[in-house]
Amino acid sequence: MSVLITLIIIAILILAHEWGHFLAARKIGIPVHEFSLGFGPKLISTARNGVEYSLRIVPIGGFVRMAGEESEDLNHPDGFMKRTPLEKILVSFAGPFMNFVLAFLIFITAFAVIGIPENTNEPVIGKVISGKPAEMAGLRSGDRIISVNGQPVQNWEEFARFTDENESQPLQISIKRGDEISTLSITPAKIDMNGTIGIGVINSVKYHRFGVIESIGMGLQKTYQMTAELLSYLGHALTGGASMQDVAGPVGITRMVGEFASVGMVFLMIFTAFLSINLGIMNLLPIPALDGSKIVFALVEMVRRKPLEPEKEGFIHMIGFVLLMVLMVVITYHDLVRWFKG
Repeated sequence: MSVLITLIIIAILILAHEWGHFLAARKIGIPVHEFSLGFGPKLISTARNGVEYSLRIVPIGGFVRMAGEESEDLNHPDGFMKRTPLEKILVSFAGPFMNFVLAFLIFITAFAVIGIPENTNEPVIGKVISGKPAEMAGLRSGDRIISVNGQPVQNWEEFARFTDENESQPLQISIKRGDEISTLSITPAKIDMNGTIGIGVINSVKYHRFGVIESIGMGLQKTYQMTAELLSYLGHALTGGASMQDVAGPVGITRMVGEFASVGMVFLMIFTAFLSINLGIMNLLPIPALDGSKIVFALVEMVRRKPLEPEKEGFIHMIGFVLLMVLMVVITYHDLVRWFKG
């Protein structure tokens, strides 16, 4: 299920990103040959208004194939390569920009439709996370905690201290379920990728929904804050303050999606917004094969007053793409190592 949810999220993020490129290209007047979701052989495709819309076998990624981007039509009079530097910048920037827009819309939906969870301090189980010690011991949503190891529990904070501070030590937890009182033996353990100790439960919450206008303001603020935090982390990483342990690829993202999905829809939506902003920022970096490098080439063209030779630019993008694939393999390897190590 985590894999399926992850594929759906990635498809949405890529769809928004490529839709930005598509809309900008069509608005400027650049012919679009194909709008594809995924890479590799085509599964299905259909043509409409001169554009082929296709779904390909590898669901991670996608592209908009515009006139003037391939060797056989570099001299297309309306193609990308024949456009002004400003038009090239607009088309290249439109993809990442749509990822910020998508994140903003996700935040609005989360705040206005689902609401922000507000924890209560009652010692009542709100949610039991699948596959964790609490579920395996038989704890259920709605159970009220009476005592732990014979010590009465008055609120959730007291209960959390028992489960957070007793790794690998069985706890005798007395609960009230309906009119019945019973005792379960549960052993706290590491429950997530960060090594958090617990039994896999969340306290009861109340969801507070906001009005649409207020949600728009909150969405803007949250998008700005998350963008600033990611940029700050990127600066930290570029100065050598991060390691491979801080980076996640498809495998790591799939694990995190599973964890957020098990907690609740609003948390999964906020994580999706985070991924969308992250995708937007990463694509704006001046790395060959990414949108940021196309923007840099357009700026250089403004200064030189003539474009770089298409063959040279294409070669640089190809080298960048190969290096990105190598980086993805390395990140995936570290994801798998972390996974098998638990």
